[in-house]
Amino acid sequence: MTSRGPRAVEVVLSVEERAKLARWADGAVSARVAERARIILACADGASNTTVAEGFGVSTETVRKWRSRFVDRRMAGLVDEPRSGRRKPELVLFEAEYAELTRWARRAKTAQFLALRARIVLRCAEGGTNKEIAAELGVSHGTVNRWRARFITKRLDGLSDEPRVGRPPSILLDQVEDVIVATLESTPGKDTHWSRASMAQRTGLSKSTIGRIWKKSDLKPHLQDAFKLSTDPQFVAKVIDVVGLYHHPPEKAVVLCVDEKSQIQALDRSQPVLPMMPGMPERRTHDYYRHGITSLFAAFNVADGTVISELHRRHRAIEFKKFLTRIDKAVPAGLDVHLVCDNYATHNTPEIKTWLGKHPRFHVHFTPTGSSWMNQVERWFGL
Repeated sequence: MTSRGPRAVEVVLSVEERAKLARWADGAVSARVAERARIILACADGASNTTVAEGFGVSTETVRKWRSRFVDRRMAGLVDEPRSGRRKPELVLFEAEYAELTRWARRAKTAQFLALRARIVLRCAEGGTNKEIAAELGVSHGTVNRWRARFITKRLDGLSDEPRVGRPPSILLDQVEDVIVATLESTPGKDTHWSRASMAQRTGLSKSTIGRIWKKSDLKPHLQDAFKLSTDPQFVAKVIDVVGLYHHPPEKAVVLCVDEKSQIQALDRSQPVLPMMPGMPERRTHDYYRHGITSLFAAFNVADGTVISELHRRHRAIEFKKFLTRIDKAVPAGLDVHLVCDNYATHNTPEIKTWLGKHPRFHVHFTPTGSSWMNQVERWFGL
């Protein structure tokens, strides 16, 4: 004789409950509550706990739990109760602490680990949960919780690393900061920049230690880069004009970037070039003959990349006018010609203005002063 288990609690739904459960099951609430709503609907249709468990891929105990919860508390039994949890300690800053933390967080020479901890504490003082602060600063929840608690207990001293077991570090953080500050804010006497040897002599550290500190801080005192700021009062208007030509050229017109590359050395090898052979590359002599210099005038078509070019011994206004005539002959007569030029003196002489006045289809667009990089032909010259 087989023994039957306890009879499942019967689920009877009112019209309002069935409608609300149907909405929840369709996704009006979280995925977990939606699954519970579908379980109750299946139970209300007369299915056993085992059948419902198999249909939804859950355990029989799960179905029995939510069936009982619904019978006891109805709809409220399907919603998760708020968890009390441990209340996070409140963090309040004094004015001096706020000023010091802000300095640590913003100063470029502060060690990165200390700057991050300062930002965590400042953000905790503004309010919000540890989870929100962790997501905002890109750290883990435990990291925020640790430094919140450490600051509340030890204040500013709690943000420093505690002494570790083992041999103490041979290089203190103050020494690292001294190297970084000296590298960024001073020069070694008459020299232009610090070397590992000169910085080692100043600080008493080894050259390899200085190299490691610079590498970790991404400092390269031996490198220099250049920049150029245009002082053209019409900078914005000229940029819009030139860039507009590149992106939206006029109809029935061609846009040409014009410039000259001067001081090109005309060289010739002293012996004929030996051709490539199996097992041997092409060979040239190391010495050469000089045949003076030349200037390359070029007009780069921004639409198709074709180039109109001409060589001249010099690059005066006379040669530039000859090149304009060359462009006039090369471009079909039915097209307007928009020239993008830099502010070189030969491009704006009275002689050139007179020539342009006699050729109304030519329109000149000057780049801002100190901004010849906007002229696309410069890219072609660099190939």
